[in-house]
Amino acid sequence: MAGCSTCDREAVILLKHSGQSFCKRCFARSVEKRVQNTISKYNMFTPTDRIAVAVSGGKDSVSLLHILRKIETSFPKSELLAITIDEGIAGYRDEAVQIAAENCKKLGIEHIVHSFKELYDYDLDDVVEAAEDKGGLSACTYCGVLRRKALNVAAKRVGAEKLATAHTLDDETQTILLNLLQGNVAWLAHMEPVLEGERFVRRVKPLCEVPEAETAFYAFLKKVEFQSSTCPYMRSSTRNDVRAFLNGLETKQPGTKFAIYRSFERIHPSVRALADSIGLKECNVCGEPTAGQTCRACQVLLELGMLNR
Repeated sequence: MAGCSTCDREAVILLKHSGQSFCKRCFARSVEKRVQNTISKYNMFTPTDRIAVAVSGGKDSVSLLHILRKIETSFPKSELLAITIDEGIAGYRDEAVQIAAENCKKLGIEHIVHSFKELYDYDLDDVVEAAEDKGGLSACTYCGVLRRKALNVAAKRVGAEKLATAHTLDDETQTILLNLLQGNVAWLAHMEPVLEGERFVRRVKPLCEVPEAETAFYAFLKKVEFQSSTCPYMRSSTRNDVRAFLNGLETKQPGTKFAIYRSFERIHPSVRALADSIGLKECNVCGEPTAGQTCRACQVLLELGMLNR
């Protein structure tokens, strides 16, 4: 491999989408710089924010936690804490929660854990079992809906002003295609680096312009511990098919994911205007924000007969 594009050291990685080669130090700095630029570009934080970071224990969220901790040292009036949602997946989630806790302890960050069992009275395993009996949606669909609500509830409970999630470029492009395939215009409107509203904690995505493979390599180089095993439910997900499709395109045409993301940025204002005309209301069951009468989390639990009013 050629030398580093920014110094005279030996390169350890070639970013085909940009044509740049980096040594270990310059690569780590490039990721951190892109995160800083994204934060600045979208005015994600203020110097006095109380920021909750959604930490699952996976490579993306743990890398984000370490990067934000490094940035936070320059802003002594800000406060960083971590929230982990324990969905309740037997043989899988306990390890991730422990890894998240260990990273927080190492960084000196307060760690708060909330569970589906606590918030909904059921684990994800219970929801999936009920869905199978009724021929319901995929496990990932239920998990995504319930997790979004759980994070908002948890962030409000700890008094956070911002909720940082570790959505990477891969996550964003996958979600764009999924919503296009499913005709979810309202959800496409919320595909933005900063999402805010009166009824939920302002959500930001500092990793939205960093590919997933690069967050993994960053964690490897920094010797950051993260859960490497994949969720047992992921194989049944439509997202998994979209992920494989996009990765195949990226291999053949480097830069495809960035191209999709930039294209969506250009059309997003029109999509957002359509969604704004619909507006948000309070869920008639739990009071959380929703475009309809009942939020999606309450809807799916009602459909499965698992909602305790």
